[in-house]
Amino acid sequence: MPSQPIEYHNRLTGRLETEQVYGEGFLRFVYENPLGALPLHTLVKRRLFSSWYGSRMDASASREKVAPFIQQYGINVGELADAPESYQTFNEFFYRKLKPSARPIAAGADEVAFPADGRHLVLPDIAACDSFFVKGIRFDLAALLQNSTLAERFAHGSMLISRLCPVDYHRFHFPFGGTPSAAKVVNGPFYSVSPIALRRRPSILWENQREITTLHTEALGEVLLLEIGATCVGSIVQSFTPGQAVAKGDEKGYFRFGGSCCITIFEPGCIRFSDDLVQHSAAGREVYAKMGDVAAKAV
Repeated sequence: MPSQPIEYHNRLTGRLETEQVYGEGFLRFVYENPLGALPLHTLVKRRLFSSWYGSRMDASASREKVAPFIQQYGINVGELADAPESYQTFNEFFYRKLKPSARPIAAGADEVAFPADGRHLVLPDIAACDSFFVKGIRFDLAALLQNSTLAERFAHGSMLISRLCPVDYHRFHFPFGGTPSAAKVVNGPFYSVSPIALRRRPSILWENQREITTLHTEALGEVLLLEIGATCVGSIVQSFTPGQAVAKGDEKGYFRFGGSCCITIFEPGCIRFSDDLVQHSAAGREVYAKMGDVAAKAV
């Protein structure tokens, strides 16, 4: 059966578009071809493989990949805080900073911002969703959080899943103002978070290594912020100071090389997601939007 293209709705253009998947041939082999199971489980999902690949992106020779990558994927160099030729390695370019004007932050006091650039999917009521990528699959919140009390509390809460591709801006930010706790690390494997992988194994999101931060807010109660590791992610770097108040849009951290994912979980009845997110997510389709744009409003 021919491979199905990955379609998403682009909020910026208002059109359905097809995702240009970085390393698509390899991903389709290890996740869709029965022969790919061996390298997937013996090598690709393991920390050693991602650490090894990440170290390659830290090598000085990797600098030669920057210019071709910019050209192939149409990276907007006008947004970069530094000149393209200033990056000494590919990883430096990968977790690049942008000019502040490149990502305006949702200005309304009741508006929740996207924490990252990417393709976004929402679950307005986590417990009511029974078709997470695959029909009949429920999102396992207890497995994700590794805390049954917390999972029960947020069971009917709302979830925003923000999937970053290697071509995206890879710094993540606070979606709302508040005071963050220290990030808690939950160990796990490093499966890909591409839809190619998630449509075969939705449980990747609650299996992969992840970090969990609780953001204490006045308007929304507690908001859970998670960063999910993935194949070829060298590391998740937290750049915020626990216990120090943050404003909406402040940087929280960044991913080193590789596609990855942020998950934001809200208490029940606290927010209402934007209509386009709800409509397209109900159809199993992600919405592309940039960090800082409006994802939801407080209710």
